[in-house]
Amino acid sequence: MLKAVAVGVTALFVMAAPPAYAQATSDKERLNPANLSALTDMRIDIVKAALQLTPDQEKYWPAIETAIRDRAKDRQARIAEAQKRADELRGSNAAEALRDRDTVAFMRRRANALEQRAADIKKLADAWQPLYQTLKPEQKKRMGFLALAVLRDMTDVREQRQARFEEEEEEE
Repeated sequence: MLKAVAVGVTALFVMAAPPAYAQATSDKERLNPANLSALTDMRIDIVKAALQLTPDQEKYWPAIETAIRDRAKDRQARIAEAQKRADELRGSNAAEALRDRDTVAFMRRRANALEQRAADIKKLADAWQPLYQTLKPEQKKRMGFLALAVLRDMTDVREQRQARFEEEEEEE
């Protein structure tokens, strides 16, 4: 029981670290592929440690880890593309950006990104299914706790981005 609590507390600290890290670094530093890869490694290690897999369950882990890494790699590619587009727009003033925008192209880029995210999540769910069926109730609880922590973390980051976007709009 003490080990489960220790893993939970560790997971909470690591899940809370990305927003603090995001506030302490610039966008260029934060979006560095090496930093994102290190964060992915930490998250994988935390999930695996929190689940405390049995030897029989370990055989299902490689597929999950591959799906997590593929999803992170695709996310990094989407972030890099968005950063590239943002950098291009920074070269022009707001009036030019509004005048020259292509709403249909934006919708297509957004749809493609959502399709990719959906495919990645389906792949992840397919990878998790065999292991999930073998998890004991306490392992499922720990997995649920981690999932809630990740969702909370994602909400915090989204809210921070929205606040930063609103601040930038007010400055213009």
